[in-house]
Amino acid sequence: MRIVIACDTFPPDINGAARFAERLAAGLVRRGHEVHVIAPAFSKVHGRFLETHDEADIIVHRIKSVRWWPHASLRYVWPYTFQPKANRLLRSISPDAVHSQSQLIVGRYISRAAKKQGIRLVATNHIMPENLIRYTVIIPNWFKKTAMKLAWLDAGRVLRLADYVTTPTRRAADLLEAASGLSGVLAISCGIDASKFANTSPTSNKPPRVLFVGRLDYEKHVHNLLKAVASLPASLGVQIEIVGDGSERKSLTALADELGIARDVKFLGHVTEEELPRAYDRATVFAMPSIAELQSIATMEAMASGRPVVAADAMALPHLVHDGDNGYLFEPDDVEMFADRLNRIFTADSAELERLSENSLHLIQAHDINRTLDIFENLYRGEGADGNTTYDNLESYDQPIGLLSESLHNSVLQLRQRARELRGAASELREKANDRFEEVQERLDDIRDDVVDGVKRASKKVKRGMQRAAENFKSIDE
Repeated sequence: MRIVIACDTFPPDINGAARFAERLAAGLVRRGHEVHVIAPAFSKVHGRFLETHDEADIIVHRIKSVRWWPHASLRYVWPYTFQPKANRLLRSISPDAVHSQSQLIVGRYISRAAKKQGIRLVATNHIMPENLIRYTVIIPNWFKKTAMKLAWLDAGRVLRLADYVTTPTRRAADLLEAASGLSGVLAISCGIDASKFANTSPTSNKPPRVLFVGRLDYEKHVHNLLKAVASLPASLGVQIEIVGDGSERKSLTALADELGIARDVKFLGHVTEEELPRAYDRATVFAMPSIAELQSIATMEAMASGRPVVAADAMALPHLVHDGDNGYLFEPDDVEMFADRLNRIFTADSAELERLSENSLHLIQAHDINRTLDIFENLYRGEGADGNTTYDNLESYDQPIGLLSESLHNSVLQLRQRARELRGAASELREKANDRFEEVQERLDDIRDDVVDGVKRASKKVKRGMQRAAENFKSIDE
């Protein structure tokens, strides 16, 4: 099939929606589909490019955009010039299906164009409008509730254009239906390739290290993580690693200094795909204090790394973090409770850490990205979900675990071993590709040097010839 994925955010942006779109596109390419991504340009350069994402070559149509000044990563596409371009793009690509990842500018106008041209349309919602409004418009407090209601209704009007509407979790689907007036929203996990995060290191709290990965924006409530760690006994020697960037980074850096823990906090910014799994490997526990997660891909990556998670009991996070099984939940903004749950992990013995770790690995199996890809392929073909769903929506997923049975324990061990083998094989392939690239680059450098030398020699010959010709003309004139 030829599939268009329309995004208002796409790598190099770092956020859950961008990462899902990237992995979806790459997974479809690996299955033999022709995928076109339409997304804002991340610089002044725009047009059609062949880009490599998640180790797959993807056609990306970068649309001229500007940075929206209140937000560190949000790009703004001018709607009045994009509307006719959206129609032209779809006519030229002629896709079998369009998959919109938002109801903002790119997603909105590509959805309208798809509907107008009779192209099958799937729409996935990753957005809570209240989070977006904070960075896009300034409204008085008395009007905020009305503004949120209007934003949700507007989202419903755009999403209603789609043949199928999806969102990553059942809780997110219920919220979307209640707030926008939609019905029949499908809950389909974003999915994850767990093998990319498999590791050989057991969870250890010596030294105790907590990791956060994500945008450093207000709704992530990373300030609560800093306050919680600062309230723990200094004798624990807790270290914090923060991966990501955003509008709150300066204020968080200042807060760490104010709390007296600046030496124990590392702001790593954006990291490479190769470095990210190593960050999870180093961690004792992953923390997600956000109050606005419709799923949380970063939390899923931590679980695939076999790490326990401490998360806010908000939105869809309880769907991933089963309290007492693979980590702990705390009441949003309750810093004291947050600190207590972290301390339980920092003071746990190795047997307890292994139990939490294995339960994370067990639960993440329900989010296999291949299942996600299967379901979306059915939607693109117009076959519908037909009761098929990702395994995290089965009743068994929500059952308490406690200690895994021997058969499940052995299953997790086998999964971990297989995942490590796949990760090692992928790493070896990347190294060979890099070696090959360097070899080709060296050959190109040699060829370039030969060409430059040849041009210099030819230039000297021409110069000498011209000098002789000039001397001959001079002798004739004399």
